Amino acid sequence: MKLFALDAHPGTEGFSKELLASYLDGAAGADIETMALRDMDFDPILHEGYRKRQEWEPDIARAMDALKACEHFVLAFPMWWGSQPALLKGFLDRALMPGVAFKYRGDSPFWDRLLAGRSATALITGDTPGWFLRFRYGGPIAKQVKRQVLDFCGFKPAKVHYFGPVKGQKEETFAKWRANARRLGAAETRAR
Repeated sequence: MKLFALDAHPGTEGFSKELLASYLDGAAGADIETMALRDMDFDPILHEGYRKRQEWEPDIARAMDALKACEHFVLAFPMWWGSQPALLKGFLDRALMPGVAFKYRGDSPFWDRLLAGRSATALITGDTPGWFLRFRYGGPIAKQVKRQVLDFCGFKPAKVHYFGPVKGQKEETFAKWRANARRLGAAETRAR
């Protein structure tokens, strides 16, 4: 299996990075390409929206080549203020352009999913307890990433796994979460 992993934590430290490493350990035997957003050189602002094509920098082009070539995409990031970090949002705005990730059908509200034929996994960390995130807020980060990004572009299945709260956890909980990510990497990359 050809796997593309995107470490979308803007900093050099963070538990989402550890989860991604564990997931990739579980996917041993896969052909894995990994990139980290923090190491990429690109303007995260989509200055003209979709009105005018903004040329990709080489790092976005390389990431999109890897995404188009993969069978499975894994994305890891922390949830900040109920959403993804600004750097990841900027990457998604710039990279998942019409004609690349999706294409509207003329005057129709419907679209073609141009990244179909791939599966995806998102590993999200946060400090909000998962039960509170679901019942108080309706699980918005999982819905947004799964439905409005991955499903919208054609990734099927698209799975989202939330790990939290990170703050104040004991090492045995972190070890259990890393083991879970390793099992997910083994199961999700062998399932195809």
